[in-house]
Amino acid sequence: MDTKLKCLLLDDELPGLTYLKMLCEQIPEVEIVKTFNNPEKLLADAPNLDFDLLISDIEMPGIDGLHLAEMLQNKLVIFCTAYKEYAAEAFNIDAVDYITKPVKLERLQKAVSKAAERFAKPNAGKKFIQLNTDKGKILLYFNQIQYIKTANSDSRDKTVLLMDGSFLNLKNIKFDTLLKELPEADFCRINKKEIVAVKAIKFFNHNEIVLHHLEENHKNASLILSETYRSDFLKKVKL
Repeated sequence: MDTKLKCLLLDDELPGLTYLKMLCEQIPEVEIVKTFNNPEKLLADAPNLDFDLLISDIEMPGIDGLHLAEMLQNKLVIFCTAYKEYAAEAFNIDAVDYITKPVKLERLQKAVSKAAERFAKPNAGKKFIQLNTDKGKILLYFNQIQYIKTANSDSRDKTVLLMDGSFLNLKNIKFDTLLKELPEADFCRINKKEIVAVKAIKFFNHNEIVLHHLEENHKNASLILSETYRSDFLKKVKL
């Protein structure tokens, strides 16, 4: 890409910040505007800085990275953290990526490439699709979807599990139609009857996908990864 992503770096630990800066200096798509080791200072300076992307830690004194990202409206965010448990919250606020420390150059490069792609196509930044449900028309926001499956009552309908644990019943729509509308990088067909949001996945192996979502028995929901769709799925989630 011709235009570099103007980037702020934030980590309250100076060794971590120095290491992150060193990695970013090796990524051609990134131009480092300023580094911070204090989230409140970043928030105070942000209105006067020209930047597109924030690469940030999460657990910090004062404001944590998640709340900071929410306050920086319309900015791309990549989280780099030692903690795995904030992933669902990070993707709920539409983070570009979530990297667990120690950060490797190749992994950071992949995250930056995703940010560059989103920056170049803001209106692939279409955030929702209008659909018919059994209760009328709805604006279904992509970042609220965990998975979509064929409805038990009628195979022409589809059931959507939302991030808040509730369900929607979409009327008379094909998976092919949905896949054309859903952001390709964020959703994957995993078998004949299900599409899953990549951010909803907790674990996976060659035959099974386990979600963050807990069912009524307090066990994580699990889905079948069929052989037909395995190769495409593994390419999409390969770190």
